[in-house]
Amino acid sequence: MSFYMFQWRYKDAALKAMVQHPQDRSEAARKAIEAYGGKLHHFFFAFGEFDGVAISEFPDTESATASALTIGAGGAASAINTTVLISTEEAMRAMEKAGSVQSGYTPPTA
Repeated sequence: MSFYMFQWRYKDAALKAMVQHPQDRSEAARKAIEAYGGKLHHFFFAFGEFDGVAISEFPDTESATASALTIGAGGAASAINTTVLISTEEAMRAMEKAGSVQSGYTPPTA
């Protein structure tokens, strides 16, 4: 299974609702993730460009995408960003492969 990072910005109405009625949004996210065979590892509120971050694990990219679409279709977020996370072991294998394959690629030149 692969790891994914979801980042989102809440719409003003969603923020207002949470201020008026504080709620644990991690449980709602957990349900939307588990419905697609995923597992929620971490859920954070955040300062900065995004209001929240979740680290989750899914059996495949299609399942992660479906989960993000389900959450996005709920209408509480003004933006959702999904990032595939690569383990150190996967990155090392990719580095080894990049060093051993003769791809024929050449960068653009003037």
